[in-house]
Amino acid sequence: MSVTYDTVVEKPQPRTPAIQAATPRSHLGFRPDIEGMRAIAVMLVVLSHAGLTGLAGGYVGVDVFFVISGFLITTLLLNEVARTGTVSLAGFYARRAIRLLPASALVLVATVAGAWFWLPSTRFNSISLDALYATFYGINWRLASEGVDYLNADAAPSPLQHFWSLAVEEQFYLVWPLLMLVFTLTWTKRKKGGKAPLAAALFVITAASLAVSVTQTETSAPWAYFGAHTRAWELAVGALVAIGASRLAGLPAMLATALTWGGLAAVVASAVIYDEQTPFPGTAAALPVLGAAAIIAAGGAAPRGGASVLLRTKPFQLIGRYSYSFYLWHWPVLMIGPAALDVEPSIEVNLALAAGSLVLAVVSYHVVENPVRTLGWIKSRSWRGLGLGLALSGATAGFAMVAGEHTPPLATGGPAADTARAIAEASDPRARIRELLQESAALRRLPNNLSPNPTRARKDKPIIYRDDCHLGYPETAAPNPCVYGNPAATDSMFLLGDSHAAHWFPAVNEIAVQRDLKLASRTKSNCQAATALIYSATLKRPYQECFQWRESVLREIERTKPKFVVVSSNGGDSGGMVDANSVPLDDGPNRDQVWAAAWGKTFDRVKAAGSRIVLIEDTPWPSGSAPECLVTNPKQVRRCGRPPGEAIAEPARRELIAEAARRRGAVVIDTQPWFCTDEICPAIIGNALVWKDNSHLSTAISAAMTPLLARAFPR
Repeated sequence: MSVTYDTVVEKPQPRTPAIQAATPRSHLGFRPDIEGMRAIAVMLVVLSHAGLTGLAGGYVGVDVFFVISGFLITTLLLNEVARTGTVSLAGFYARRAIRLLPASALVLVATVAGAWFWLPSTRFNSISLDALYATFYGINWRLASEGVDYLNADAAPSPLQHFWSLAVEEQFYLVWPLLMLVFTLTWTKRKKGGKAPLAAALFVITAASLAVSVTQTETSAPWAYFGAHTRAWELAVGALVAIGASRLAGLPAMLATALTWGGLAAVVASAVIYDEQTPFPGTAAALPVLGAAAIIAAGGAAPRGGASVLLRTKPFQLIGRYSYSFYLWHWPVLMIGPAALDVEPSIEVNLALAAGSLVLAVVSYHVVENPVRTLGWIKSRSWRGLGLGLALSGATAGFAMVAGEHTPPLATGGPAADTARAIAEASDPRARIRELLQESAALRRLPNNLSPNPTRARKDKPIIYRDDCHLGYPETAAPNPCVYGNPAATDSMFLLGDSHAAHWFPAVNEIAVQRDLKLASRTKSNCQAATALIYSATLKRPYQECFQWRESVLREIERTKPKFVVVSSNGGDSGGMVDANSVPLDDGPNRDQVWAAAWGKTFDRVKAAGSRIVLIEDTPWPSGSAPECLVTNPKQVRRCGRPPGEAIAEPARRELIAEAARRRGAVVIDTQPWFCTDEICPAIIGNALVWKDNSHLSTAISAAMTPLLARAFPR
């Protein structure tokens, strides 16, 4: 969510009649109804984030703020044109810096510090990087990219995630004042055309951005949600209201009253009706956007009637005044507060924390935000405001970068056995892994030679990720051949599946080298090898890219006829099986049989190509993020293991798929004995971290398992 904050608009001193005509006269001065709208918008967002039942769609408060922002900023720019005949870019950005940066810098520094003290150290580097992106208003692109990264899909939300809307707004205002300046130069030169060229430009922006928003909401939900290109139309709608303000001021009082109440009802209704499953923004954003626009547009014609009767009341005015600081503080407090207080999050706890964040907002408003904004010597020269902005941004960025290099220290014990060496040098690798498992099951303290370090485990990925050979959601083809092992070998082997196949790459690649095989790595995020159309919760639609990619790989297998095809995938539900219209195909009592049949189709095509199928059954899962658990419990690491009966996903389906593979002559490799004793699947084996997150193997444990996998592999 974002907030634009100068509800008081200076009255212009017109230089010419033409310029005067451009000024939205009825919207000069303080607009208490807009201040009240801010209160509603920020409360919708905060209460939604707190988990209040019935307001799951409170995120529409963001859209309300975008409309307010577009209206107020455009009004200010039009007033400046009327007063001076031009737009001062330096003055504009200086005002933005003075208004926004002191409070945001304070919150960024406080959040990074809070994360250092109270959040798991595994998250600290990422949060520091978030702070760096937020400082320069680029965090929305980072979040969009992370949103389509399957390996980060289950990561805890960043306490700085809410800065995305500020980034969207500032990116829009990198362009909008420039367009205003071009408009002004053309306007003052020709002395004709009025506001029509500017309005036309806004209509084009609105239409284009809305079209992209609708399309991308269907194809790439994270980019649609966080992108400035898909949100620009919302700010443009507010700008259009500003341009038409003088005409809108003449609306009949009864119509204006009805519009304000109707607009308010639209905003509140969208917050109640929508939820996290609503495809958004897309067409759904039109309801809160048009509702907010109606309130602003008609509010000038009914300054003391309509919804203004409610919006002008003292509680709304007070919360509206503090809305920017309230928004900045509420999310970090909700994210860090439970850990700092050592309590479990709940609706009661969250509401108390939200109230606490309002107190912080009031204090920071009076101590930091308002005093800096009203300093006359800073406001008197644009370069001083710009200098303040650069100084605050530089200091905040420097703090974030330095902090990111100083991860909180871990309390560790002595060294553990080198897992890879212990298994590789053993005459019987299976007996040695059982010994290591027993030792690790009894382990209490975090080994000081653990690999990878849990605080950096998130970055631990096989080389196929760096080579762009593991595909994300949008891609259906790799940019290069992605051949490993011995590329010059005659015989070949394929690795096929999702990220749970990809985490076996280190071991499979080593076997390819040992067997003199060229390895074609073919893996894609959240895309099981089973021949099925999967519904993607991330994309909020059928995962057509997965189906297309899988078909192309199977055709490649049929064409090249490799000696082996190693298949592995997420053993749980990476997504329900659906038809092209998103109708579920696996929601009945025979859902496991449906999935086994889908796997059978893939096995049939591989077998028909003359290839030997090697099915690596899915590995056990931890109960959550293993690295976070370990850094939280460095002296009680056993807490981070999981009983085998709970760690195996969908055991009945697993057996049906294995049986389907065996009927087709496949070698089925059960990996559970390599990771679990009879009592526990530990998070550490020797000095190797087992899971890099909440399900994927670390490269260290995958490589260490090479001798075990090689022994089970067919000749």
